Formats: sequence, C-alpha cells, structure tokens
Amino acid sequence: MSNTNTPVKILVVGCGNMGIAHATAYHNFPEFEICGLVSRGESKRKLNEELQADYPLFSDFDEALTQSKPDAVCISTYPDTHEDFAIKALENGCHVFIEKPLADTIAGCERINAKARETEKKVVVGYILRHHPSWIRFISEAQKMGKPLVMRMNLNQQSQGYMWDVHRNLMKSLSPIVDCGVHYIDVMCQMTRSTPISVSAIGARLTEDISTDNYNYGQLQIRFEDGSVGWYEAGWGPMVSETAFFIKDVFGPKGSVSITAKNASASGKSDNVDSHTKTESIRIHHATIDAENKFTKADEWIDLKDEPDHQELCNREQRHFLQAIQENIALESHLEDALNSLKIAFACDESVKTGETVKL
Repeated sequence: MSNTNTPVKILVVGCGNMGIAHATAYHNFPEFEICGLVSRGESKRKLNEELQADYPLFSDFDEALTQSKPDAVCISTYPDTHEDFAIKALENGCHVFIEKPLADTIAGCERINAKARETEKKVVVGYILRHHPSWIRFISEAQKMGKPLVMRMNLNQQSQGYMWDVHRNLMKSLSPIVDCGVHYIDVMCQMTRSTPISVSAIGARLTEDISTDNYNYGQLQIRFEDGSVGWYEAGWGPMVSETAFFIKDVFGPKGSVSITAKNASASGKSDNVDSHTKTESIRIHHATIDAENKFTKADEWIDLKDEPDHQELCNREQRHFLQAIQENIALESHLEDALNSLKIAFACDESVKTGETVKL
C-alpha cells in the first residue's frame, strides 16, 4: 500500500481461538478495517458480540472475497483449507496472513510460495514464537553454548470439552508433531543455524476418536550437520499426562539454557493457550569447572520483564504483517523457512508411519 494513512481492509476467515485473537488485534488497530468475518458456524456471530461490533458476516469464503473486496485476508481455519483460501486470496490481489502450518502438504506450500512471488503480495505465516522477546532471547543464549547443541522440547496438552473437539478436527489433516512441531523445529533450526540431515520419530494412537492412520501422541528426533541433535514431543487428548508437559531446554559444551515457567508449567495449565508461550524466566548454567571439577560460576537467572500474553503476541504478529505491507518488506526467506520446517515435520510423520529413519 502506498498510502499508509488508508486502513488495510481485512477479511477474517476462521473465528476460533486464533481467529478471535487476530480479529481482536485488527479491531483495536486503526491501521486495519475488518470488512468481514467468515466461518461455517455461529462463531462469527459470537465474535461480533465479543467485539461489540457489527462486521459483515459470511458463511462462504468465495462469496466473502467477492463482496467484501479486501486488501488482505487472515486465514485461521483448519490446515486442509489453507492452500485453497490462500491461493484464491492472492489471485484476488490480497496480502495474506495465514496460521501455521502454511498448508497441509509440501506441494501446497510450494504453490502458495510461487503464487506469492507471481502476484508480489505479502504472505506472513503465524510463527508466533518469532515475535516473542523471551524466545528470541532463549535462541540467542542457546547460540552461545557452543556446538553441538542438544535441544529438548515438548508441549503435551491434556484436552477436554471444546479443546478436544478442536484437536480431533485438527487431526483430520495433521498429527500433533506436525501441527505443533513446526514451531519448535523452526526454533531448533534458528539455534543451530545448521542443516538437518535426518529424522526419526515414534507415535501412538491412544483413542478411537481419530482415524486409524493418525496418532495423537508423537515424538520426533532430528540430527543436524554440525552434530547437534534435538527432540520434540507432543500429545493431545483427555488421556495425556500433565507431568513435565512443558520442557524447553538446550545444552552445549559451554553450558545450558532453560526456560523455567514454574507457574505456566504447573498442573492444570496444559490446555491454557497463554501457558504455551510463557517463559517467566530463563536459567543460564555455565559448564566451566576448576582444578577440583567445581563450577566456577553460579547459574544466572534472567527474569523477563517484557512477557507478552497470547493476545499481545498476536498483536505483534499483526504489527509485523502491517509493516510488511506498508514498507514492502521482503518475505522470501520467511516463506522458505516455513516450507523447510514443514518438510522436516512431514519427514517425521513419514518416520512414524514407516518405522524408518528418514534422510533429508
């Protein structure tokens, strides 16, 4: 957009958890103007009520795109619709903010990326941790620990009620280690700045509520060219344990860096979206020892003052999206990173299903 004083007309597609958060950001930012809310059910009406607004409501995406004539589209629907909606939005001259994963297939990702290049429109993928100052610091401190790195992360979610409905719907197209794993694979790639060379993964189907070819628990392991290794674990469902569901820990030759979110990782918090990104403090351990093998330096605690909640993180994502549009920021590397992390996640999915290590 050449005139930064003109609000960006944005169509919000999907009015669930993430759609609500993004719509709230648009509603509160004068630089955006919501021109429509799209969902198949009643969530769009509830969102209008929550925002105390009277935005146009649509049940059909194509109709909404034609009638509302947006400058940009925010896609927060289930992954199996991402490719179709993104391609149509780009073909209609719209910029796109899209929740991760970019698409539910590698080919779909590649088609979106190609269409973004062809139309010269901005596509921002919702990698929310990239906008979290504490996670940025976590990655920075991990890079100081030498090579190789050992990276240990998980996010298990004991879900019931509405969230179990959400998780079951997500698993119609993706497993937990693909849907959530792309975040943490992206973090590992940033920490190592090295090429992943192979993955292996295990998974288990712990419920009759999902298809026989999917699983609601998985753990992946990645080997990197520089010798670094990492694992990530994710499970969804009413049977999932809340013990040690929140592990974010890295160590290397020089010591370790750990996120220690004592409150957010407490029992009963695994299904709370705010707890998924909380850091609270970072613990830095130095491995240096003296002649008697005693540590020479005490552990450091970094208490993080700028600790945004989930809504503020979404606000920051949308400020970045706005800046990309207004300042014509190049996003090719961002889309390549989104494609790369999804390729790795799908290779892990293949490993679960074949029982084999997958070379990358």
